Amino acid sequence: MTLFDDRKRTAPLASRLRPSSLEEFAGQAHLLGEGKILRQLIERDQISSMIFWGPPGVGKTTLAGIIAGRTNADFINFSAVTSGIKEIKEVMNQAEGSRRMGIRTVLFVDEIHRFNKAQQDAFLPFVERGSIVLIGATTENPSFEVNAALLSRCRVFVLKALTEEDLEKVLSHALKSPNGFGPQNVRITKEQLAAIAAFANGDARTALNTLEMAVTNGEISEEGILVTNAGLEQCISKKSLLYDKNGEEHYNLISALHKSMRNSDPDAAIYWMCRMLEGGENPLYIARRLIRFASEDVGMADSHALQVAVAAYQACHFLGMPECDVHLTHAVVYLSMASKSNALYTACETCKQDVRNLRAEPVPLALRNAPTRLMKDLEYGKGYEYAHDTEEKLTHMECMPESLSEREYYHPTAEGEEKEIGDRLERIKEWKKK
Repeated sequence: MTLFDDRKRTAPLASRLRPSSLEEFAGQAHLLGEGKILRQLIERDQISSMIFWGPPGVGKTTLAGIIAGRTNADFINFSAVTSGIKEIKEVMNQAEGSRRMGIRTVLFVDEIHRFNKAQQDAFLPFVERGSIVLIGATTENPSFEVNAALLSRCRVFVLKALTEEDLEKVLSHALKSPNGFGPQNVRITKEQLAAIAAFANGDARTALNTLEMAVTNGEISEEGILVTNAGLEQCISKKSLLYDKNGEEHYNLISALHKSMRNSDPDAAIYWMCRMLEGGENPLYIARRLIRFASEDVGMADSHALQVAVAAYQACHFLGMPECDVHLTHAVVYLSMASKSNALYTACETCKQDVRNLRAEPVPLALRNAPTRLMKDLEYGKGYEYAHDTEEKLTHMECMPESLSEREYYHPTAEGEEKEIGDRLERIKEWKKK
């Protein structure tokens, strides 16, 4: 025995608590629930080449470990970070030899997106021959990061970020498990666990690392270890303790942001946005609300607003926090200062009421497609007028159902670019009346 033999006790909490069976695995019920396809493949040991795609800390490597424990095949763990073409060929030759002896080889490649095209191509002939069953794990979209030829031979399973409920279960298990803090009598409140789960943002590894730091900074007494708010504040954002992403404060802040932008107040809008970010809000949630605002409150008055909002979402997706805060600020200020119109929103809401409350009117014959002789005999498409055949690019054809021919949903405002659109719409209506 040496000082370095007790590795399990000194290993990080996330490593000590890594699940070894499907029963211990948290989250991904859409793939691993009873009767779900991935669970069946694992339980039957019928694994085919596949790629696990999902954010960090959701169980991609853990799933590979569970498969390793259940399969009768040789299991090789391979890292795209430390391996090159030479190592790939050595492993492939070993797998080819095993295949000739009737032994399957399951090759797990962590961070497969880090392999370049040549390295990925090296796998292809062995996957095609069945020498290996390839399991790749990636945080990046495999459509862009994995060669099309290799991707077409793999099944892609999308792993989702863990819910806060999933994370709280993981944390509770860590407090009770003999491999975790079970023997140490850690005292921590439900509110503190919820704050850690919110801070982790779907990442079980982050949640467990944060819990480990909080316990390390706890107050030690004869009764055990007490996790205090002060100690927890050293591990996560202080305001995360006060911000419940599912509670009233969450909705109050997003409401304040939305109404500040609607009122063309960029300073207030920036303030409420920063409050949400400092509280641990997912920047992608804020970006999604900005996209909604761009059409609901700006609309045709400035159609560039939607482009700016979507670009901000993409920037948040590419960079994440803390770098993406300036992109959100860009979009918030643009939306605050843009000309405002809710004409699209009111048009949509009014039309939805008619669709829900009135009978479903048949499509006018002139607007129906007629790809078959029978449809033509039934006069599908009769009376259709092709606008491009006219000088004005307009026809007098009625596109609304007869009972709704007088209905108008879109009423342009005189704000920004929408004034010109409204003038054009009036000219079109006048032309059709003649």
